[in-house]
Formats: sequence, structure tokens, C-alpha cells
Amino acid sequence: MCGIAGFAGNFSAQLLGRMNQCIAHRGPDGAGKLLLHGAGTCVGLAHRRLAILDLSPLGAQPMGVECPRCDVHSTRAPSAGLWLIYNGEIYNFPELRAELEARGHQFQSRTDSEVLLHLYADLGREFLDRLNGIFSLAIYDGRERGRGPGVERGDLLIARDGMGVKPLYYAQLPQGFLFASELKALLQEPTLSRDIDPAAVHYHLAYLWAPAPTTMLRDVRKLEPGYAVLVRAGAVVETWCHYDLPYTGKRLAGDEDTLARALADKVYSAVERQMVSDVPVGAFLSGGLDSSAVVAMMRKARPDFRPRCYTIAFRDMEDVEGNPADLPYARKVAKHLDVDLETLEIDASEICQLDRMLYFLDEPQADPAPINALLIAQAAQRDGTKVLLSGAGGDDLFTGYRRHQALDLERAWSWLPQAARSGLGSAAQWAGSSVGGMTHAPVRRFAKAFSYAGYAPEVRMASYFWWTTESVRRSLYSPSFAALTRDLDTAAPLLRSLGRIPGETDPLNRMLYLEAKHFLADHNLSYTDKMGMAAGVEVRVPLLDRELVDFATSVPVAMKQRGNVGKALFKRAMQPYLPHDVIYRKKTGFGAPLRHWLHNELRERLRDLLGPEAIRRRGWFDAAAVERLIEDDRAGRVDAAYTIFALLCLESWCRMFVDVPVPAAC
Repeated sequence: MCGIAGFAGNFSAQLLGRMNQCIAHRGPDGAGKLLLHGAGTCVGLAHRRLAILDLSPLGAQPMGVECPRCDVHSTRAPSAGLWLIYNGEIYNFPELRAELEARGHQFQSRTDSEVLLHLYADLGREFLDRLNGIFSLAIYDGRERGRGPGVERGDLLIARDGMGVKPLYYAQLPQGFLFASELKALLQEPTLSRDIDPAAVHYHLAYLWAPAPTTMLRDVRKLEPGYAVLVRAGAVVETWCHYDLPYTGKRLAGDEDTLARALADKVYSAVERQMVSDVPVGAFLSGGLDSSAVVAMMRKARPDFRPRCYTIAFRDMEDVEGNPADLPYARKVAKHLDVDLETLEIDASEICQLDRMLYFLDEPQADPAPINALLIAQAAQRDGTKVLLSGAGGDDLFTGYRRHQALDLERAWSWLPQAARSGLGSAAQWAGSSVGGMTHAPVRRFAKAFSYAGYAPEVRMASYFWWTTESVRRSLYSPSFAALTRDLDTAAPLLRSLGRIPGETDPLNRMLYLEAKHFLADHNLSYTDKMGMAAGVEVRVPLLDRELVDFATSVPVAMKQRGNVGKALFKRAMQPYLPHDVIYRKKTGFGAPLRHWLHNELRERLRDLLGPEAIRRRGWFDAAAVERLIEDDRAGRVDAAYTIFALLCLESWCRMFVDVPVPAAC
């Protein structure tokens, strides 16, 4: 687990060093860089190392290979060789290595990194199909012979794992191609424009994050999960999808007991695979089903190992904005499984971490949850725990969010005539906007569930991910910015994704596909990776193991969401391992008391960042409309906490990444 950066084209050698230094937090255990001249262009590769497997110098990168089977006989002529920079973990690398050794490949280290090089040499671009792991990587192929179909000498292949666990940003400039694990590294190139993409601002207000490939900067893109690009002479010549979630409409056969046992076995195998490490391994433990299941399987895989686990508690709060506190459940699971639990008590003073959070996020994300992940990663780093297992992904594969329940309940009212459904939507919006209505969680949830009842089914599905209505969003824009975004379709990025799975017709599975492709990859996994790496800690996500994902996408829908019970099959599978009240507890989020903070500790910050002068200077929003929204929220006339926080994060991010020549270290 590391950081990568590089270029292909006419860039200075000094740029490579600046990019690498910018992501030093991702790899405190080593740094390397390499310039390669060949095929009429210059390729620069840089790497920061967080040593997890084979801690010796043999694991250093950029990594070359000396192996006759790979058609590379010496690394002393770098531009004629095969080179890798890589961020991630390949969990099936032992099996792959055994296959490669049987075919005559010669290895120098015990790393999964070296397996990637030999596998690429053996299979060419198709090597990506064999990987079960998390990664962003770049491979330079300067060999005279042995290249696979479609690859020319001097080409650079760049790829990202299928679930998007590891981030990868890129920019195509006139002088060539830039890429890096973090956007801030790209900004070390002074010619990269800081011009904003208006679509990203619009999406940010709707979703609280920007769907890939969009970023806030017009000329920077995120490589989508499961995609690869081939770069030749400093320009992208091909882009393709090497993996997509297999939502094909096929269903597993078997009764619920049989599939529950099979699921438990898959979870166990995934966790066991992902515990491989030459450094200490710990875990997140919120007391929810997903993190508890991961820790339970850690104990089953290694009964003599008591992993150190971490949880968050909010001081002097019995609940967090209507959600019951996690701490009692986390303690109960820790006692049940006999693991060490470190509780991090936080209060409003942790809001001082906001700037640090935004700096490491690279993109504005209007959710305070990354602060929790950052604090846990920092605590793990202090303890010497360099790897944490997370329960991320369970809700996105097996259901668990309230929108899944709401979608399931659509069966009860979707038969209504269009006029009746439109009336239901109007009633929901009226209830949500009534005086005091949006300050109560049940009313907020009713409004969110039915506000778009009159929309077409696919658009309605996308609308479940929106935090504001179209009218509220557009009422905040200045006239000039409104003109720039007038023709934008808020649902378009998600509708494009739905077009990729024509074989899956069930609405719930189609929504789960959107969860994984966007909410999970663009938000949850993005902040989990970046907050972990900000502290030099690797976060792994066993519930997104490729074999487990393939299984989950084929589970019968009736075994996922059952009325108001989400993750029905997963809960059944975990009954032999966890207490009943932990498995069937009320769903809570990994959040923070944002509404309280905005009305109290963040008041001064709102005045600075969202005051009339600041709003007019930025030019995107109408100062009077923003001021009115803040006042209505404080008075309880509306619940606009996350919209206000989105505005605050946008302005804070701009001051860090747009208003300065180069982002300063935070």
C-alpha cells in the first residue's frame, strides 16, 4: 500500500521529485523514482513505499525484473526493460506466483509487486483479469520483444482495481500525460489549469461528492473503477473496462440456509486472505454488522491472535442526531470475540481536523465521517498498527441503507397512476419543508423517500442519492453560474452507469450497482483510503474481495432486502458468530453531530467562508440565497445541514487547491 505518480511526455525531471514528495504521507518507508527515455518520449515513474510484505529492499519501487521468461535479461538498461509502480495488495498472489514459477519465471523477492510484473510479461494486458485485490498501477514496457497484442515498445499501461478501492487521477495536457494517487500531486505541474468544472459543483451539491470520472478541476479526471488506459508518446490511445460488477440477472440456486453457509465461508476466506502481512494488523469495530463480521472472521482464522480494534464515541452524547450510539455495541462485540478495543472519545474540538480532512481528501466531500476515519488511522499509527481491516461495502452489496428499504417499498405504491404519484411527491416535499418538519428524523426520511415519486423509475432511482431538490440547488446559483449549469442533467452520470448492466432488470440490484460504482467508490472508499494513507496506514476491505463480490451479485434479491430488514442473508450467515442484538440492531451511519456543529462550533467558520463578501468573490452562488438558507436552517424551518456543509467544503477546498499556485502541505 503506497503512493504512485508519474508522467509520459515533455515534463521536467524536477516535477517527478515534487510529485513524489507531495504524497510522502502515503509511503513513509521509502521513496524511488526513475526516468526512462525511449520511443520518442520520456516516462517518469515515482513511488512512495509503505512496507507491508517483504520489508527488505527487494520490495522497493519502481521495480524492474530480470527474468529470461519475461524477455528481460538485465535491469541495467532501464529503457529496454519492464518497470512497475503500484499501490495496493494482490490477495491471490501466492497462487499466481506458483503458476508462474511452474512456467519458468524466476523471482527475486516475496512481494506481490513482482508477481504483477511476471504476470504481465506472461499474459500482456489480460493479466488484469487474474487479479483479486486492490490496486492502482502503472507498467512501462520498453522490451524489444515479448509484448502482448496492442502494446508497442515504450507504452505505459495504467489501471485501477474493479471496485475502486485505490484512487487514481490523471490529466492530459498538451505536453503529455500526468497521473498520480492523489490530485494534489498533479497540481505540482504549474501549467495544469485550476479552472473549475461547473458540472462537478452541481453534482457536489446534489450528491455531496462528484461521480467519476468528474473532478472539481476541468482538466483532471478520476480513472473509473475497473478501467485501464494505454498511453503512447504522452497521449492516451485506448481506454477499456477490465472488470465490472457481474450484475447479469443470473441468480444462485439453493435455499436460504445453504446460501447463508456459503456466504459465511466466502466472508471467512476473504478475511483470511486479507490478513496476510509482515506488519501488525488491526480493525475498525463500530459494533455494526459489517465490521463485527470482519473481526469475527479474523478470530476464526487465527484463534490465537487478538487484533487491536478501534471505535469512535462522541463525548456526552447518547445518540448522534437520532441514531443510537455505537459504543455499547462495539464493547459487546469486543467482549464476545475477546479482542482489544480502543475507544477514541471525540468532541467538537475535533472540528479543527476539517482543513486536514479536506487537504487529504483532494476533493470536497460534504461528510464529516472522514474525520472519524482519520482519527482511527492516527491512533493505529501511534500503536504501530500499519494495516486495518474495514467492514466497508456490506451495505453496498447486500443492502442496508434506508434508500434500499424505500425502493423495496415502492412495490406497494408504484402501481398508482402518475397523477397520484406526483401528488404523493408534492405531499412529501411539503412535509419536509413545513416549519420544524425537517428537524425531525422521521419527517426527513419520509420526505426523502417520496419527494420524487412522480419521476420516471430510473431517474427516481438516481434521486435517492440526492441530498437536495433540483429547485433548492438551482435557487442558490448566481445568474452567471446558473447559465453554465442550465443544461446539466443531475441524474445523467448514474443513468450512464445503469446502461452498462442491461441484463439486470431487478430495481434493487440496479440500485446496488449504483451504490458500488458511485457512492462506495466515489465517496466511502475514497475517504477511507485517503484518511488511512494520511497517517501511513493501509486499510483493507475484505467484504469487497472479488470472489465475495461475484457471489453477492448473484444472491436472490428476496434474500437481501426483506421488508424493513436489510442484509437478510448476511445476517443469517453471521448468526453463529455474533450476538443476535448486534446482528439485528438499528442501522446507524459512521457520522458525526454535523447539525449541532454547524449551529455552534462552526458558526464563525460559516461567517468567514459563506459570508456575503466571500460568496460574491467566488461568483458561483447568490449571497442572499445562501444567507437565507443558513438562517432557515438555524431557525428549524428547513434541514439544510448537509447542503450548507457542502457549500462550506467547496469554499474551503478552493482556498486550498485553486487560490494558491501549489497546495501547501497541511
